[in-house]
Amino acid sequence: MKSTRIVAALAFVLLVSKVYAQSLTQENAFAFKLQEPITLDGILDEPIWIDSKGWNGNFRQYFPSDTSKSHVSTRVKVAFDESNLYIAAVMENNGPRNYVSTSLRRDFRGEQNDAIVFVLDTFNDKTNAFQFGVNPYGVQREGLVSNGGTRSEDLSLAWDNKWFSESKIFENHWQVEVIIPLSTIRFNEGTQNWNVNFYRIDSHYGERSTWSPIPRNIPIISTAFLRKLIFEEPLMKKGSSNISVIPYVAGRTSRNFLEGTQENLTPAIGGDAKIGIGPALNLDLTFNPDFSQVEVDQQVTNLDRFEIFFPERRQFFLENADLFESFGQMRSRPFFSRRIGVDIDSATGQNVQSKIIYGARISGKLNENLRIGAMNMQTATDESAGIVGKNFTVLALQKKVFTRSNIGLIYVNKESLALDEFRQLFDPTAYNRLLGVDYNLNSANGKWTGKVFYHRTFESVEVDKPYSFNAYLLFTDIHWNWSLSIQDVGKSFNPQVGFVPRVDFKRINPDLAYLFYPQSKLINRHGPKLEFEGYWNETLGTTDRDINLGYIVRFNSLAELEVTQRNRYVYLFGNFDPTRTGGEPLAAGTDYTFRNFLVDYRSNPRNMFNLQLLGEFGQYFTGNIQRVTTQTGIRLGYLANISMNFNYARIRMPKPQNDADLILVGPRIDLTFTKNLFWTTFIQYNNQIDNLNINTRLQWRYAPVSDFFLVYTDNYFPGDFMPKQRSLVFKLNYWLNLKR
Repeated sequence: MKSTRIVAALAFVLLVSKVYAQSLTQENAFAFKLQEPITLDGILDEPIWIDSKGWNGNFRQYFPSDTSKSHVSTRVKVAFDESNLYIAAVMENNGPRNYVSTSLRRDFRGEQNDAIVFVLDTFNDKTNAFQFGVNPYGVQREGLVSNGGTRSEDLSLAWDNKWFSESKIFENHWQVEVIIPLSTIRFNEGTQNWNVNFYRIDSHYGERSTWSPIPRNIPIISTAFLRKLIFEEPLMKKGSSNISVIPYVAGRTSRNFLEGTQENLTPAIGGDAKIGIGPALNLDLTFNPDFSQVEVDQQVTNLDRFEIFFPERRQFFLENADLFESFGQMRSRPFFSRRIGVDIDSATGQNVQSKIIYGARISGKLNENLRIGAMNMQTATDESAGIVGKNFTVLALQKKVFTRSNIGLIYVNKESLALDEFRQLFDPTAYNRLLGVDYNLNSANGKWTGKVFYHRTFESVEVDKPYSFNAYLLFTDIHWNWSLSIQDVGKSFNPQVGFVPRVDFKRINPDLAYLFYPQSKLINRHGPKLEFEGYWNETLGTTDRDINLGYIVRFNSLAELEVTQRNRYVYLFGNFDPTRTGGEPLAAGTDYTFRNFLVDYRSNPRNMFNLQLLGEFGQYFTGNIQRVTTQTGIRLGYLANISMNFNYARIRMPKPQNDADLILVGPRIDLTFTKNLFWTTFIQYNNQIDNLNINTRLQWRYAPVSDFFLVYTDNYFPGDFMPKQRSLVFKLNYWLNLKR
């Protein structure tokens, strides 16, 4: 045993020497083998933390500048043993202060929160990473970084797992102590180094700083600039595998006043399981899943000719979603999980769930360069509602190429159960399939990103042009930002498990922007941007054209202001009611040119009172529009967030079209009594769909990642407050870790 330790120590010294020799200016972090146990209390009094060696400091500013040291000192140290990764961090200040935490709810996000965040790339691919964060009040956040973190959307905070932390606030600093079980994360057995970065958000100075410097024009979650974390000994897994079982019990009672039906208290049971397979794969299982605790969607006033995208909120589909959801782009998604087990209630305009019988998903890494995701879901038949059971299969493969780029393959299959006298398992003609390939470009320095994809759908009948193609390239440096996108979607492209609001078009979209960085205490950056977007097809010629000239100002306070002159041309290839209120539509085959002016303002999010304002006025088809969308908020410490969404659109059209005054009001009260007890109430009045919705939800996290929910939902006709539908739901789940 002693000789083994000597050999390991020599190897550690040689590895350190080699890395140091490669670059005298490149710092690295070192993880030290823990010799004595740690008490998780936020008090850094253990020998490993008292030792002054091995602390990683010298944080550099990321915002408001990236050319100087952080105003305040931060240092981080890492240790490990056979079971856990241990991290300590000390965030110093220049004097006593109050800290900003928007709430005590897990998975906080936003620039206004004080926090320390640790980014761990355990496979050294600089493409995917785990992220763990803690704020001064001990609130945790964890997430998965995908696609190199080139966009803010590449961070998913939907990944929940068990890990532990404690924070302590002192007069001139705050500090955290973190324990992350090695079973929580995936890595190659025997590895002796990971890629890593640490960043801090400081609300007092409005500063974000990073241990490994990142240019301020690159997202702070970018993995391009990670440094090495070198372990004193190779990391080894324990013999047992990680298994988690999350059973639930739920009950629901509801009443439909429109149909005169009532559902008495109906119990339901089901659950999920998470099984670690080898060092880097995870199997997720769900049986009779229930998503009744998921908050209702935030409604919008719909003035578009096409379907509106609402994001996924169900936990099972959010975890590891990047493997499936990263294919395609916003106008052509080959897979959209909300097509599974979600329907629209025509009476309320709300999304409601249809029954899912089971689901299984395997995801993770087959080796250092190859990721896999496979999912199968089965929904139930409900003959009374005219719903036929369907089976959904999705397979995704992603192969790393070059430094940080990857090429991916996706297959999506939807089949419907047969209901004829032959009792076949599936109707052989009722299927919809998609096969596609994506190439994602991420340069080593983060300046060049892009995507090229080709997707094709297959159905039981032969159709013409069932494809979607897109090529996109973006260049970003400290001043210039330009992009070019070319898209071609065939007239018969039909991904029934995807999201494609329109087909039969070709599109070109070049954008150009330039940023100035003045020596100013008020303004951080500002500059103009020019955007062009054009649609056409072979039959109709040009159908849409947008030419936008704008100017954006980002303040050091984190406030933002953007003004835009928008010039639009629209050809209607179908009849369209501009107010979507059932009025006389504009005729297909007519075209319109109109101009609008837009103002978009976001105040300092660190203030107790904050405001988001979007104003639009100008021409609108044959008439004119004045529209204002606001979200005002009051934050009472971390205990309460009270906000009001308000959307008013005043549309005036010549006869025979309708005038309209469209109003959407949505007050929301979010109370976080403790880190484990939350109450949210959301009210939405929307006269465009003639509905008043009330949704109130109580959540008690009585154990780690284990919750009790109580949810009440009510829908009314807003004119006379006659009820439409009402329901009360409770749900209890428990996270149980097993070993085998």
